[in-house]
Formats: sequence, C-alpha cells, structure tokens
Amino acid sequence: MQKIKETHNKILEIDLHDRSINILEIGATVRKRFLGGKGLGLKLLYDRLSPGIDPLGPENIIALMPGILMGTGAPCSGRFMAVFKSPLTGIISTASCGGPFGMALKTAGWDGLVISGCADVPIYILITDDGAAFKDAGQLWGCEIPEVQSVLDERKAGSVVIGPAGENRVLFANAVSGHRFLGRGGLGAVMGSKNLKAVVARGGVYKLRPVDRDGFQKTKTLATRYLNQNTITADRYRNFGTCANVRPCLDARILPVHNFQDGWHAQGDRLSGEAMAAKHQTKHHTCKPCTILCGHRGIFKGARLPVPEYETVGILGASLGIFDPDLIAQWNDSCNRLGLDTISTGGTLAWTMEAAAQGLITSKLCFGSQRGIDQAIQDIAYQQDFGAEMASGTRYLATKYGGQDFAMQVKGLELAAYDPRGSFGQGLAYAVANRGGCHLSAYMIAQEVFFDLLKPYSTRSKAKWVKFLEDLNCCINALKTCQFTMYAYVLESPLPKHIPKPLLRWLMHYLPGAAIFLVDFSIFRDFWNTVTGFRLTNRDFITAGERIHILERYMNTREGITRKDDNLPARLLNTGRASDPQKQTVPLENMLAEYYRLRGYDENGIPTMATLQRLELLE
Repeated sequence: MQKIKETHNKILEIDLHDRSINILEIGATVRKRFLGGKGLGLKLLYDRLSPGIDPLGPENIIALMPGILMGTGAPCSGRFMAVFKSPLTGIISTASCGGPFGMALKTAGWDGLVISGCADVPIYILITDDGAAFKDAGQLWGCEIPEVQSVLDERKAGSVVIGPAGENRVLFANAVSGHRFLGRGGLGAVMGSKNLKAVVARGGVYKLRPVDRDGFQKTKTLATRYLNQNTITADRYRNFGTCANVRPCLDARILPVHNFQDGWHAQGDRLSGEAMAAKHQTKHHTCKPCTILCGHRGIFKGARLPVPEYETVGILGASLGIFDPDLIAQWNDSCNRLGLDTISTGGTLAWTMEAAAQGLITSKLCFGSQRGIDQAIQDIAYQQDFGAEMASGTRYLATKYGGQDFAMQVKGLELAAYDPRGSFGQGLAYAVANRGGCHLSAYMIAQEVFFDLLKPYSTRSKAKWVKFLEDLNCCINALKTCQFTMYAYVLESPLPKHIPKPLLRWLMHYLPGAAIFLVDFSIFRDFWNTVTGFRLTNRDFITAGERIHILERYMNTREGITRKDDNLPARLLNTGRASDPQKQTVPLENMLAEYYRLRGYDENGIPTMATLQRLELLE
C-alpha cells in the first residue's frame, strides 16, 4: 500500500568514489528562492562545484531533479531536469527530459539526486526508498541503450541510461529515460567518465498529495481546459508533433538548409508533421502524464520508429540537404540507440560537409547525399577515424581546421533548427542563452513567427521580451512542467484571448513593459502555491525565475564567460540567406547592450554586485 506524502525535501547525495550516501534536507528559504527542478539543481551545484574543474573529471557533479509537480497529476508534469558542467561547452548545462525516471525517483521518496566522484569499475545505481545500492554493470558496458533498458527497466521503475557514445566520452553524448532524451550538453559523456552506465529508481512507494488539494484541483481543471482549447497544444502538436513547426518555418524562410546557407527549400514540406502523418501512419508515443501528446511513432521503411522531432528533421535533415523522412528516421534511431544528441550530431555533419566542399578537410560527406552518413554516426559514437574528431563538436573542429564562420554554434553548443536572420529576437536569445546555442531559453520564434505578435525583422522591444521569457522559462523548468504548456496557460487567459490582435501586437512592440505586466502566468504560480503550501505572489514567482537565470549566468562567468561569448556565427551576422532578396542579417549589437542593462550586467556581461545582492545570491 502506498504511503501518502504532501511534500518532501530529501535529496539523495552519492559519491561514487567511496560509495558513500548522504541525505540532504532542503529548507523552506532555499525552496522558495529556487523553487525546484533546474533552480534547486543549480543551487546544489553552486554550493559544491569549484570553478575550473574538468567536466570529465571526478569532481564534476550531476544533479537529477524532478520538480514539485512530479507525481501530483498536474498536466504535462512527467519531466525532470539534469544539471551538470558540460564537456562540450565547458560551462553549466541543463537538460529537460520526460520518461519514467523522474516519477520513479519521486515516488521512491526522493526530491532529487546528486552524484559526484568516479567508480573504479562500470556500475549502475539502484535507488529505492531505503537509499541506494551499487550494482555491477560490466556485462552492460558496450551495449546499446535499448538492450540495457530491456535488462534494467521493470514495473514502477525508471532509468537514465547511456549508450556507447557516452562510454566513449563523445562530448555531445546524451542519456535516455524510456524513449525521451536528456539531449544537450553531453550528460552521457559525464556519466561515462564516471563509469556510470545507468541510474535506476524503483518507485511506487509514495503517493504525492498537494497541500491545498481543492486549490490544486481548480488549477488543474483550468489548466487542462486551456490545453484542450489552444490551437498549438490541442491541434497542431497533438496531431502532427513538433514537426508541425516545419510549414511556418518554411513560410518564414528560417528552416536551416545546407548548414544555414538558406532558410527554404522546395522539398522542405516533405518534413512537415502533416506530410508525415499522411504518409507514415503516425500514432501517439509520448511522456506520461501528458495532455498535449506531441510525441509520435510511425512506419518508416517497414519499421515502427519514433517520428523525429522538429529539431532533428531540421538539423539532421534539411541542414544536410536531406528531405527524405525515412532516412532521417533511421539516423534518428541510430543516434537514439548509441546515445547521441541529434542536434549536435547534425550540426557536426553539416560543418564537415561544408569544410570538405571548401577543401579544409577530406571527407566523402556532401550536401544532399546520404552516402557515408550511417558510417559517420557510428564513427562518432565509437570515436573511430575522423569520427574521433567530430566527437568533439563544431567549435573544436573549426578551431583546428578553420571554417569558424560556418561552425553553427554558440558557446560550443550547436544551434537548433531556426535561422535567426528571419527572427531577430531569436538571434539575441541564441547569443545570450546560458547553456549556449539553445532555442528554449527564450523561445522568441513563437512570438515572432508562429503567432505574428512581434515584428521578426525589428530589434525594438526584443531585449525586454527575451529577458522576461528567460525568467518565466526558468520558473517552468523549476516546477518542472513541459514548456509547451506556456502556449495554452498564457495565450488562453482572458486578456490575450480577447484583446484584438492588432492592439496586442502594438502593445508588445511599442509598450513591452505594459504588455509584460499584463501577461497572466498565474497557473504556474498557483500550481506552486497549492502543491507546496508556500504562498508566492506573481512578483515573488517571476523573481525566483530571474534569480535562477542570474545564478546560472554567474556560475558561467566564473568559468570565463564574458561579452565575447554572447555572439553568433559570422554567417548569421554578415551573410544573408540565399533565398532572401533583402539579404537580412542579425543586428545583434543593437540588442545586446539593452539586454545587459535590463539584466543588471556590466558592459562585459558580468552580473554586477548590486544585481547579485538584490537577488540574495551572495549569502
């Protein structure tokens, strides 16, 4: 019989070197300041991680953090965060994941897991409500991810598993829970460096109950209604997955083609969610619990495989000049089995194709051809031949061989599948994102392209919107819930729903401060208040998001990040898209100074002492 708990603040801390276990209690002050998930994970690393340590050394720390919504039944809450120092970027990285691990960890009685040290032999960790046990993983070492999952996964259990790419310390190796991925920044390589093949949690012991059950139920009912009436969450993503983004991105000419040389291609629609649903018999295959149901599977060359996400068809497809969903689905499946981030893999392959075309390196890979791609993916995962160099990503390759102008990365992290020359706010968001070339820190594409609420070729108001969305997304990743819920929770609330669109656009463009003040994010705040019993105002809540963001930035500046790193590849700053008659480029400098002023950074991009003190980060 399950035990009932309203909330718990126990963090399990494990040192792999001496196999010691410690239990941390999280106090109310820390909880309210950093909320949970990403925020609490960053705080735990900040208190423990010395600047300058080797990301692949035993001193690196991994925090696996479900948020306060996990296990409550809130919509789209089956997600957890990983926080660690990235071997790909050399700075702090965070990754979000669905899959069963978070639920298993939380219902085993743990609000988070912190792992340090290095095991002397390959192991996996088994977590129960009693603590943790260390199990031999010698026979699992070298196995692909599905094989390991078939051995370790069981009823009411969830795992985080790495594949051969992680074992071989590919700098963009990922980790997998179920069929969802901790994709960015190289968590798989960090686990591999620790001889840690997997973490398994055996849950089902506890049932989580909100402190204010009536208030929680009212918030859940409203949230579910909004999700089921929003165009994106109830229609486009539910029916077509994230590849529903392909058509609007083609129309805006921001789908990356041939390593961001262009943003449009005549065959681009073959990659759309609508086209794949019609041709590939797609069905739902998603996180649990989920209301949006954006994940899908389909039939590709006779095999039922995951439908590649938008980022994958954009970077592992269009950016390579490949528009055949069957091929992309197979490469996506190979990456999933081996444990490779598809965005960094695709970005690295695209750089290799262009570098070969320019004579910087010798490679058979070329745009528009599938020849050699299957082998290249294998070579990256096993660090074979030129794959051993590709395994370090585009920043490394461009530093060694040249071609930095077309190494499509920021701070070492390869860009996602949106060309910011058609979305200036997204260009700023890429440049200043804490983990590098991340599209999710402030997803300006939605406002500038999908909803036509901000002018994509204007710099006006973009710094304010990037800052606000970064703060709000930090709150969402601290709760932790799916970021797609923002479409519904914000846009279905009365003001944006009923204000005439021309007036809303005018407010957002010319009076961004007033428009931001009118944004209703109270569903997120109310979930926090009703689950924990701690009462935060809207201002308290969004300030917590700001605090989380600034803490991450401060940790990165301790690793050497300054203004010089808040930049974009030269291609995006100096060269227009092939299909754009205006040859627009991103006017980054026009936005960056304003962003720094709003953030409370000095002219070099470092948070000022006044900013750190205001947010109580120096105690």
